[in-house]
Amino acid sequence: MKLYNTLTRKVEDFKPLGDTVKIYTCGPTVYNFPHIGNYAAYAYWDLLVRCLRLNGYKVKRVLNLTDVGHLTSDGDEGEDKLEKGARLEGKTPFEIADFYAKVYLDNYAAMEFLPADVIARATDYITEDMKAVDLMTERGYTYETRDGVYFNTAKFAEYADFARLDLAGLQAGARVDFSSEKRNVSDFAVWKFIQPGEKHAMRWDYLGRPGYPGWHLECATIIHKELGEPIDIHTGGIDHIPVHHTNEIAETYAAYGTELSRFWLHCDFITIDGQKISKSLGNTYTLEDLEKRGFSPMDYKMWLLSGHYQGTRNFTFESLEASHNRRRNWRERIAMCYQKEMKGGHFAEILEAVSDNLNSAEACALIDNLELDLSDWEKIDALFGLRLIDDTPDVSAEVYNLIRDRDAARTNKDFEKSDKIRDELYKRGIALNDSPDGAMWYYTS
Repeated sequence: MKLYNTLTRKVEDFKPLGDTVKIYTCGPTVYNFPHIGNYAAYAYWDLLVRCLRLNGYKVKRVLNLTDVGHLTSDGDEGEDKLEKGARLEGKTPFEIADFYAKVYLDNYAAMEFLPADVIARATDYITEDMKAVDLMTERGYTYETRDGVYFNTAKFAEYADFARLDLAGLQAGARVDFSSEKRNVSDFAVWKFIQPGEKHAMRWDYLGRPGYPGWHLECATIIHKELGEPIDIHTGGIDHIPVHHTNEIAETYAAYGTELSRFWLHCDFITIDGQKISKSLGNTYTLEDLEKRGFSPMDYKMWLLSGHYQGTRNFTFESLEASHNRRRNWRERIAMCYQKEMKGGHFAEILEAVSDNLNSAEACALIDNLELDLSDWEKIDALFGLRLIDDTPDVSAEVYNLIRDRDAARTNKDFEKSDKIRDELYKRGIALNDSPDGAMWYYTS
């Protein structure tokens, strides 16, 4: 199996260190309703897990839910997103986290994503966070300011390597109000202190003061506890590369003296009608919004898997309609497998395409053009998770008898009876295509 590795900027042969592939996926910050763009990465990483398992590997995957510490700037400034959400809705941050975590996981299931082996909420690892900061401090990687404990990036010589950061340029471009207590512009908080008068419901006592962990720390400590370093694959979005994942690497080395991950996979963004997804543009569509327009979560997943995870994807409702039609065509072909013998045995080619850096786009093109039998389709469903088989069951004996009766009526030129049976079947959601071999049925939705 070949995977693109962000560390080396090239496609490499992948093999796990042990018997089980250890994967960590950066999950959502659970403070608001997720839009369709939030699910793109999880469709690709679901494909990754499915592909690995079909290649014979055991997999253990951890998915985190950020429910504290993610500030609105994605750095060390602004209000905690959970605190802000709680203030806007008149609830506690814990209530906000519980509500939106459930929304996310319900949608996760609706997208037919395989459940993670461990779902880790950041607030369940506070003790581990404190221990990690202690270790970093003991090894000389941190310093304390009035507003928190900061990681001194000058102490980690490889800090800029992963994201190819221009630290000198960052320093030169620092804002005039750059904190005089931060020693380097790239330094980041591993623990934040709550300031006098600051309203922050999520707080834990550490170093004699109330505070909360920095956003990046949770991933390092969750990985350390649940998987152990180095893991085989760390996944996320390209926006995580310059700050979040760079900081995770630094924290892991400073606290535990180890490499964090052997392979790093990052997916690109999706845009909508050529524009960034934004509330101000009114294009933060949810899965529910798509369903109101007649599209299922499986149609959207089909759209995602029709492209490559490293490509910039532009979502339009026209392209979603095309993916809806593609999935319907596949289901019509599955229906045909119930009615006549098909020549199959092509799944190995499809899996080989996906095994080359998750090239689902090429795999979809192969599926469109190969003759496949029911066994092929069952394996395709295991690979893509599109509910193709579940949504295309064989029809009942009663329906088959009706189809035979209609064929007999057509042969006898009893078109009134033939049309009546056809209309009755259509009411049941079954359409017919007449062929030299007789009528072939398929589901209308």
